[in-house]
Amino acid sequence: MLTAPPKTPTFRVHARHVDAHHARTLQAPTFEAAAVAYIEDLHELPGDAEEINVVVRDLETGHEHSFRVYLESGKILPSL
Repeated sequence: MLTAPPKTPTFRVHARHVDAHHARTLQAPTFEAAAVAYIEDLHELPGDAEEINVVVRDLETGHEHSFRVYLESGKILPSL
């Protein structure tokens, strides 16, 4: 019996330094992957910022996580 492949979650992601209406909806395997995908395509980078804080919300479950992404190293940490 064949089973359907797991569904890739859909997330709504926005940076804290921009208004929430600038959020993007995207599919990614994890919250962290969604945060990185958003930043890779972000056009409104704050001047000389070393890090960006993003909010990632799973559209199906409503769960939300915040992350701090360091631009130089790509390191991603939970944000409080």
